[in-house]
Amino acid sequence: MKSLEYVPVPAFEDNYIWLVSDGCDAFAVDPGEAAPVRAYLAKRGWRLTAILLTHHHQDHVGGVAELLRTQPASHPLAVYGPADEAIDRLTQRLRGGDRVQIASPAAEFTVLDVPGHTSGHIAYFQAADPRGTPHVFCGDTLFACGCGRLFEGTPRQMLASLDALAALPGATEVHCAHEYTLSNIKFALACEPGNADLHAWHEEAHARRARNEPTLPTTIAHERAVNPFLRADVAAVQHTLAEQLHETVPDRLTSFTLMREWKNRFR
Repeated sequence: MKSLEYVPVPAFEDNYIWLVSDGCDAFAVDPGEAAPVRAYLAKRGWRLTAILLTHHHQDHVGGVAELLRTQPASHPLAVYGPADEAIDRLTQRLRGGDRVQIASPAAEFTVLDVPGHTSGHIAYFQAADPRGTPHVFCGDTLFACGCGRLFEGTPRQMLASLDALAALPGATEVHCAHEYTLSNIKFALACEPGNADLHAWHEEAHARRARNEPTLPTTIAHERAVNPFLRADVAAVQHTLAEQLHETVPDRLTSFTLMREWKNRFR
């Protein structure tokens, strides 16, 4: 089996459209605009074979129509996406537990239901690439050191979704859809200033961005160590929330809820 390359293609101000290729064919994840995808495919000489969508927001689906329009009729595109969201042009609607098999480049995914950011948000988990590394494409549910805003779901839903992602193997590479890492680290340090792993990540992430390099992918193990939204049960995080917000924090759901509300207004 051919090895796969996982490429974050920048779009808009801070989006990443992920392209996965075997060196000949490629599929795209959350193409919010078509031009960067088409330019990168042309640069590498890759042929687009499929599109995977995680949720309905325009910065994730906005490029689909043009990619379909410009695709050669001899090579029709499969378009996968969440069954319970209003997205046009899907050829296969998916729910948690479904499996996606892409013939070329050869890849197989299990679909995870991860509502919260939107009500029907899904993620795609690849148990192993040809080298044995697991991958997850999680849209706007999990970010490096952060999580998505709750536009349609509840804190309980989002916490359950993050728990499902955190339960994946630690080596799982996390392909988030935005370069939010530096601002997320700033908030994470406010939540858990004594976290040595987080301080080290702060230095590394700033160095990467200074070199104009992505901070992604991250890994599930790394996020368990540094992401405050995966650490809502940690005593140091709960102490900070109680002290900063003058609230009682009796459980991890309250901790997560307070933390997400604080992040919404954090500067």
